[in-house]
Parts: sequence; structure tokens; C-alpha cells
Amino acid sequence: MVTLQAPLNKNQIEILNLFNRELDEQDLIAIKRLIVRYLANKVTAMADEIWDKNNWNEDYMNELANTHLRTKLSDKKP
Repeated sequence: MVTLQAPLNKNQIEILNLFNRELDEQDLIAIKRLIVRYLANKVTAMADEIWDKNNWNEDYMNELANTHLRTKLSDKKP
């Protein structure tokens, strides 16, 4: 087992220790996809939680998408 120190955190070191053997390109791609899928699912769950907490719906999203919130440059105060 390899012992590494900062700037890596304990989670990064743990992952490196898991891969102390050579991986072929297909395995590496599959692992990257698993990690990306996991993180995407986590973000989706967080967004769903906020959506539910705020009682948002499709009508509200359409209204928000069509709302002009920016000010004209000429309206800005110096």
C-alpha cells in the first residue's frame, strides 16, 4: 500500500489505493462513467429536493424562463 500525503485528501488517497494495479482503457472509461453517473444522480436528487421543498411546477419554470430580470445599461447608476 502506498502512503501519500497532502495535497491529496483522505478520499483521494483511498481511491488511489484501490487502483494499485494497471487498468486497461475500457475499465478506466467504465469507472469514469460510473463516477459521473453517481455524481449526476446526486445532483439530480438535490435539485428534486429543492423543487419539492419550494413547491415548484412546470408553469412556474416557464414563467421564470420568460421573466426579464436584467436592467438596461443606461439604467445603472454610476
